[in-house]
Amino acid sequence: MSKLPLSRFKVIDLTRARAGPTAVRQLADWGADVIKVEAPEETAEVGSRNSSDFQNLHRNKRSITLNLKHPQAVEILKRLAEQADVLVENYRPDVKHRLGIDYHRMREINPRLIYASISGFGQDGPYSGRPGLDQIAQGMGGLMSITGLPGQGPVRAGIAVADVTAGVFCAMGILIALLEREQSGEGQWVQTSLLAAQIALLDFQAARWLLNREIPDQAGNNHPTAVPTGVFATADGHINIAASGNDLFARLCKALDAEHLVRHPDYSGGRVRLRNRDKLNAEIETITRTRSSAEWIERLNAAGVPCGPIYRIDEVFADPQVQHIGIVREIENSGRGRQQLLGQAVGLSRTPWSLRLPTPEKGDSTDTVLASLGYDPGTIAKFRSDGII
Repeated sequence: MSKLPLSRFKVIDLTRARAGPTAVRQLADWGADVIKVEAPEETAEVGSRNSSDFQNLHRNKRSITLNLKHPQAVEILKRLAEQADVLVENYRPDVKHRLGIDYHRMREINPRLIYASISGFGQDGPYSGRPGLDQIAQGMGGLMSITGLPGQGPVRAGIAVADVTAGVFCAMGILIALLEREQSGEGQWVQTSLLAAQIALLDFQAARWLLNREIPDQAGNNHPTAVPTGVFATADGHINIAASGNDLFARLCKALDAEHLVRHPDYSGGRVRLRNRDKLNAEIETITRTRSSAEWIERLNAAGVPCGPIYRIDEVFADPQVQHIGIVREIENSGRGRQQLLGQAVGLSRTPWSLRLPTPEKGDSTDTVLASLGYDPGTIAKFRSDGII
């Protein structure tokens, strides 16, 4: 296999929970040498170390322990930062300043360092000191107001949308900063937040307000503006159908043996279909209930109409196309056996990502990393006895 594209970069991972580890995982999977810094004592992470969540978040990393409340541990971190390309943290904004490891102080040590921060609401501003969690960002970022059935009240998404997206945006910012450093020779501070990430994900729903002053409502399983697009009952379950354009609508009606719907004045164009969405959906569903999901999916795909099954999670990973794209990889974990882990959603033709290391045991690389910084075994032993590592 070709050399991994990020293998020349060293990353210090000070993150916890989900958004930060997600950002670092992107770098680790593409080859970066990631050193995960953990507190010697037990700390609250996402799940226990043996949980599926923790195991999936922290693969491809090495682990060291540092008690950053101790000044000597901070000095060790700063020595490590001298050799690093990237440092990622997701403390509350004030914590790094109290510890003396904020961007401006770390820049004095290594002007080429890319320092990345993820917070709940931003590094400054009226809410910067508040604790931020995914569901809070989903609510403040507008997502919960447009998710769910009309009139149902606020509904959260079924995944940690703000956390994961903030992590991916942070990784993108880090890569941009690394590219810019090739020109300027200098590092910089990369910042994102759960709130900013969630608002960015609103996309066209945000544009409806910003450009048209239109406040989107809950639309349930229907697309907010494109009709017919939604969930339709079949003889044995449900399927998704998306046939909003006039050409697609005509193909759908032909495949349903319902070409009279194309000629119906209530469905003759996108705007009138939107006004009469419930009526049209009911007419379509009367037909889709007559056949199984598999029959409709085969028939509609043959007609060029976008459609698909609605899977449980186990069915997702049993699907032949999902298996073909290789988004699941396996790795041997000496303490936990063979593991299947979720992979990257993007591929490169010459330099693919790699699942090389299982999630490390806490502190498994402490001695090795400290030795590489010039500390001798006696000093490392004293660090350990003093509670510094």
